[in-house]
Amino acid sequence: MRNGIHPVSRPVVFRDRTAGYELLTRSTIDTQHTVEWEDGTTYPVVDVEISSASHPFYTGTSRVVDTAGRVERFQHRYGLTTAGRR
Repeated sequence: MRNGIHPVSRPVVFRDRTAGYELLTRSTIDTQHTVEWEDGTTYPVVDVEISSASHPFYTGTSRVVDTAGRVERFQHRYGLTTAGRR
């Protein structure tokens, strides 16, 4: 790698306030706010709106999708004849 062209990577805390979830990882993001981590060290903090703790896809909270009803509506609307074509 060439020197001087890459951003500096440092430990940063990403905090999801809605879920009360914090994640310490490395990032190149620049922020002015700091937070004290569990080990007593102060790290820069970034507040995010959605994280793996609050997003329905990751939390397992899902909506029931009526796939049988969709298939029946599709077959009713575009149903096949006995020859296999419309």
